[in-house]
Amino acid sequence: MQKVLIANRGEIALRIVRACRELGIKSLAVYSEADVESLHVQLADEAICIGGPTSADSYLKADRIISAAEIADVDAIHPGYGFLAENGDFAEQCESCKIKFIGPSSSAIRKMGDKAVAKETVRNAGVPIVDGSDGPISSEEEASETANRIGYPVIIKAVAGGGGRGMRVAHNDVSLRKEFHVARSEAEKAFGNGDVYIEKYIQNPRHIEFQILADSKGKTLHLGERDCSVQRRHQKLIEEAPSPFVSPELREKMGAAAIAATQAADYEGAGTIEFLVDENGDFYFLEMNTRIQVEHPVTEEVTGIDLIKQQIMVASGEPIGFDQDQISYNYHAIECRINAEDPSKNFIPSPGCIDLYYAPGGHGVRVDSHAYGGYIIPPYYDSMIGKLIAYGKDRETAIQRMYRALQEYLIRGVKTTIPLHTAILRDPDFRAGKATTSFMNDFMERNPKFD
Repeated sequence: MQKVLIANRGEIALRIVRACRELGIKSLAVYSEADVESLHVQLADEAICIGGPTSADSYLKADRIISAAEIADVDAIHPGYGFLAENGDFAEQCESCKIKFIGPSSSAIRKMGDKAVAKETVRNAGVPIVDGSDGPISSEEEASETANRIGYPVIIKAVAGGGGRGMRVAHNDVSLRKEFHVARSEAEKAFGNGDVYIEKYIQNPRHIEFQILADSKGKTLHLGERDCSVQRRHQKLIEEAPSPFVSPELREKMGAAAIAATQAADYEGAGTIEFLVDENGDFYFLEMNTRIQVEHPVTEEVTGIDLIKQQIMVASGEPIGFDQDQISYNYHAIECRINAEDPSKNFIPSPGCIDLYYAPGGHGVRVDSHAYGGYIIPPYYDSMIGKLIAYGKDRETAIQRMYRALQEYLIRGVKTTIPLHTAILRDPDFRAGKATTSFMNDFMERNPKFD
């Protein structure tokens, strides 16, 4: 592989540029008019503007990305996360144009991207799933019948969804009728597909995901788990690895299930199997993300394995150069997503110019960010400024380093979520490793200034 087009922006695009450089591969950045000053554009070997400032006019224009790839004569396209990363049609276009899509096949993306099909696939592989509808629900009556069969509370989810959109909880028939239509409307607006399905709602679970890596030679491995339970409205805020809840025995069981689910999808590349885990340690398949995750750095710091480079090497046809028993978890790592949002005003986005930017450093601290002093955060995209990762020999060390790093992180000119993360790091339940997916609801009640 000689040249890779990066079909993304922001910190993940910069991350891929760096991985390519370490592998001796040239990188081509495609960018919108709003991102002309972005670091990934400045640091890539080549750059091509593909359209206007909005995603719809640029990063979601598959035909322009393919045209840029053909003009620049690239070997492969790395989609990052978001945008077209889990778009089966885009992966199929790459396949048709003989351009390697750095990720799974289009058929695997479609199989695991459709939530109902994914559930059936993993159920046939013997992976535990949450009880629910057999497929999309088309009417209030069908929704009510399903909910009463499996028992309230239930959760309504978009078939083509993600990131908490098209997702609603119902506790009785009255709320079900309302939330059913709200979920369908949200799903249609967000994904162009209003189909929804229904599952039993597991109250106060842990959100645990397993990092998967599979090559074209038939080897499939897991690189341990990440705990993503600290989330607001189904949007992750803090992730850590390993989970303070998962025992070695549970890790082995869940890892085996994650591998079985991945193999059932005929999967190649990096991916993530997400589970919900109840207080008894019983776990249930939630979904598969057929791409690199935002939170992949915590796994990298714990295992010492560069996941972006592994993605590229696997896409080049190389075998994975290690076995499951060679993967060790030597550190504990925590990641805070630093967003340009005002947590004291219902997390309203805060785009604008960064007047002052100083990233923390020191032993055990990593910053993945495309921001710098004078950079203008556009209003058109996700509000993430960067990811702050702290790691150490144990969880207490990682927490202390993260707390110190948050105090050093200086961003002036826009509001950020740094004060929120600092408060969470002080919270006794978080420090004790007791956070479930209901943690943020309780935290916000105890800290009304973040509301």
